[in-house]
Amino acid sequence: MSAHGEFRIPAALQPKAGDYAYDLERALTSVVSLSSRVPAEAFTAETLGTERAGNGVMIREDGLVLTIGYLVLEAESVWLTTHDGRSVPAYVVGYDGETGFGLVQALGRLDLPALRLGSADALQVGERAVIAGAGGRSHSVAVELVARQEFAGYWEYVLDEALFTAPAHPHWGGTALIGPDGALIGIGSLQLQQGGSGAGRAINMVVPIDLLPPILADLETRGRADRPPRPWLGLYATETEDGVVVMGAADKGPAEAADLRAGDVLTEVAGEPVADLAGFFRQVWALGEAGVRVPLTVNRDGRLTRLALTSVDRDRFLMGPKLH
Repeated sequence: MSAHGEFRIPAALQPKAGDYAYDLERALTSVVSLSSRVPAEAFTAETLGTERAGNGVMIREDGLVLTIGYLVLEAESVWLTTHDGRSVPAYVVGYDGETGFGLVQALGRLDLPALRLGSADALQVGERAVIAGAGGRSHSVAVELVARQEFAGYWEYVLDEALFTAPAHPHWGGTALIGPDGALIGIGSLQLQQGGSGAGRAINMVVPIDLLPPILADLETRGRADRPPRPWLGLYATETEDGVVVMGAADKGPAEAADLRAGDVLTEVAGEPVADLAGFFRQVWALGEAGVRVPLTVNRDGRLTRLALTSVDRDRFLMGPKLH
């Protein structure tokens, strides 16, 4: 689905220029549509698809665009489309798995204003902001910050403090969260259900922009952040009433190699009890950098089983720009 042209935000949910102290219409033009194509043999092709579409945000007037990384991970081609229908090719500059950010550089002139980087601290719970998608006001949502709290993703991902906004933007990937002063304070990542599945309302999870400045120069020059890679196990896990449970394993990853199975309950890391999903990932990362051995105890069909996984650097499984 393209980022604009195939849907419109209901008028009642759209931001209205008079409600904001900055030039809303100008700010919204900084958001572009982003589409990418990924080789079928790429590591993430099966889980994320070979054709991906979302949004990106101009953060520098030379065409540097910030997006959510899964849209451009392993991409062989990227296209950016402006609010007025102009399309230019782009290339992937860098990706950071810890934050989830991706950077691309336009290869042609976009002639758009850049959104300056602000701070998520500018927005308090209960305050209003805008989640901007490509295509202007009819593709943007006036939102409220409903929570800021820890977020753990099943793919070995933790944010210490993610932002959660409502109502949800229906095409959230790479959207701009624009704060009260018109600055970029976050990038849209996911849609979730507040209060769990079923009766809960749809909300967006947004990655705070504050995580970008410390790694921006590295992403531009090296393609990745200059820090030791975290140990990656290649497992997908979730929290249930039984504890932290394995849902599956990545193809040819450490978890699969160690015969970790769907349904295994993760009870200990290096002899220390597992309390929750975020805690489990942090326990693994605390053991050292990628390559470290990770001793696990799992409850498998009522019996405790001990396994030792040799972690790896996930980036080594990825195609595309050299991230090293």
